[in-house]
Amino acid sequence: MSEHQPTPRVVTDHPERIPGYTYGTDEATSSPLTLEDLARLKEAVWLTADDERALREAAEILADQADDMVTAYRTRLGGLPWMRPYSGHPDGTPNPEYGAASKPRFDRFIIDACTRPLDQDWLDYQHEIGLRHTRAKKNATDHADSIDHIPMRYLLAFTAVVIATAREYLAAKGAPAEQVDRMHSAFTKSVMLHVTVWTRPYVDAANW
Repeated sequence: MSEHQPTPRVVTDHPERIPGYTYGTDEATSSPLTLEDLARLKEAVWLTADDERALREAAEILADQADDMVTAYRTRLGGLPWMRPYSGHPDGTPNPEYGAASKPRFDRFIIDACTRPLDQDWLDYQHEIGLRHTRAKKNATDHADSIDHIPMRYLLAFTAVVIATAREYLAAKGAPAEQVDRMHSAFTKSVMLHVTVWTRPYVDAANW
């Protein structure tokens, strides 16, 4: 791990002040999915009541490390030349203003993945996140000029990095191995549920 940078307090304590973070507001696009769809997806990933308890434990460990986690993700993505134009300028050169604007929302995802109830507000904001990866809304929130669509294949493939690296952060504060295993399993299920819902804007209803 690189040197620890505490997650900004606005992310942990006042997410409503994060620009572009529209969770639970009318600015988040209404999801085409129903709560029944969500219940079925929750069963499909096998997210149980025990997992939800483990996620609350994980939140206590990961909240202060969320900024570190996102920095590591972005370092990994920045090392892949074909990925740089999606977060920088179209020619692949860095766009630090875009990165700084979007990072608090990405940080907050780590916390939300462990703490938010799976309700209509959750569905709506996950659909909003999905849209912001596609031509429908990519770049609009931060008025950026990067490539206007992240292919779904990269969204799915990078999920493996988010999941695999989480164990190191979950273990960073000395939790027993058994607890780390429980938290990591729960976090894996939560991330997969989030990303699955993010894919809905990419695919028509019949094929999704």
